Amino acid sequence: MQFCEDCGSLMHADGDAMVCAECGAREVKDQDRAAEFVSTDAQSDDDLIETEEGAAFEGKPTSDDVTCEDCGHGVAYYTIKQTGSADEPPTRFFKCTACGHRWREYN
Repeated sequence: MQFCEDCGSLMHADGDAMVCAECGAREVKDQDRAAEFVSTDAQSDDDLIETEEGAAFEGKPTSDDVTCEDCGHGVAYYTIKQTGSADEPPTRFFKCTACGHRWREYN
């Protein structure tokens, strides 16, 4: 991150310069310091966890602490979401690895 020397706001990259979003000040990027900055251009999404209903990632497998209500299988994928207020425990959403049945567990 680079901050504007004039007003202290965060600057963003614009070609070969850094530009202040607040006051418009421009500063040429210092090529000697380029190694200090991290760019997200080459970042992969391999470790991205999808939480949409149709996402391919289903959570992580559980051990035998759950039982599917439909087929009796003891392994299910799960995700945890905060569905209530912050002072309430989160809800676990399950999907059976055998039959695909979905259910939720309130703690």
